[in-house]
This record gives sequence, C-alpha cells and structure tokens, in this order.
Amino acid sequence: MITLHHAPQSRSMRVLWLLHELGLEVEVVTEAMDRSLRRADYLARSPAGRVPALLIDGRVLFESGAILEYLCERHPEAGLAPMPGQPERADFLIWLHFAETLSQHSAALTQQHVILREDAMRSPIVMRLEAARVGKCYDAIEARLAQSGDHLLRSGFSAADVAVGQAVYMARHFRRLDGLPHLGAWMDRLSARPAFVRALPGAGDRLYPQEFYAAWEDPA
Repeated sequence: MITLHHAPQSRSMRVLWLLHELGLEVEVVTEAMDRSLRRADYLARSPAGRVPALLIDGRVLFESGAILEYLCERHPEAGLAPMPGQPERADFLIWLHFAETLSQHSAALTQQHVILREDAMRSPIVMRLEAARVGKCYDAIEARLAQSGDHLLRSGFSAADVAVGQAVYMARHFRRLDGLPHLGAWMDRLSARPAFVRALPGAGDRLYPQEFYAAWEDPA
C-alpha cells in the first residue's frame, strides 16, 4: 500500500496527480495546513513539518520534486521521464525543479493573502513584488513552450508538466495568464487530463476561498 499525506491545494497535489497518471492505488491521508503538521508523529515522516510525505517501498519520502523523480524511476515503463543518459534528461530535471522556483513565490503570496490573520500583518509591497516574480516565471514557461510545442519536453507529456503545471495552477490565484497564449493553451490541456481532475480538491477542501487575489495598493 502507498500512503500519501496530502493537503489540498498544496505542493502535495503534484504527487497525487502523478500517482493518478501512473495508475497507482494510494491511500490519501488529508492533513490540515496548520500547526498539526508539527506533531511528533508527523515530524518523524517530514522533519520540516510540511506536505507531502509518501510512504512507499517500506520507507517515507518527503520533498515533492524528489518524490516525482523517485516515482518516475520506479516506473520507467510509464514513460513520464527520460532516464539518466537519455537526451532530454537535463531538460527534464531543469523544468521539474523549476516548479519549486514558481511555488516559492506562490507560497509567499499565500502567506500574505490567506495565512496571515490580520490586515496589519500584510504588505502591499510584498504582494506586488511576488506577483511580479510569478510573472517572470510565466514568461520563462511561455518562452519554453513556444520552442518545445505542446509540452515542456519536445518528446511529449512528462512529470515536468505535472510539477510545473501544478505550480501554475496555484500561482493563477495571484496572477492571471493574460497575454500568454502558449501557457494558457498548455494549462487548458493539462486541466483536461483525468489524473489532474482526480487530484483537484473537493468543494469544501480548498485552501483558497477565492479564485483570485489581487495585490493591494499602498494606502493613501
């Protein structure tokens, strides 16, 4: 049995999505994005108190990018990653881990708009800076897709699309995809995949109560 400790609309979604792409049976343990992740039994699984934590092959894995690499190498027959020595391996690793660059900016924006409890704790400057950084990441993905075609690798859909696609899914809460035709069409394709749909949260499980959070203006 594979067990995934997962919080809806977090980075653990990319692991759940890939597990569905691989057709693997998984028990999902839903975790809250709160102090309960600091409990002793969970810290024994993920020492920083973060999701995901994946119980597989008699051990626990944490860090979503590492988990995606592990799953792809465990199931090479699925063809979701070039293996070491294959021509697109370097491009695969670059884009797989680029997801974390984008996710860091989304995490900062999530803290500003959602996690902080009082308006006095929020910063319009941080909101605008981080949203601009998300835009730079979008530009990089747009340029890549203009070269590579329908997916981040010229050879087709891979776990890199899962990782970056999930990061864009999160980032869209803070910056829209306007004026980015390749990125928008790519996200439409990814969003139509059955495995992506299965990984989406239920109506009552969303981290984000709103679909979009605009950066605040500095008070006059």
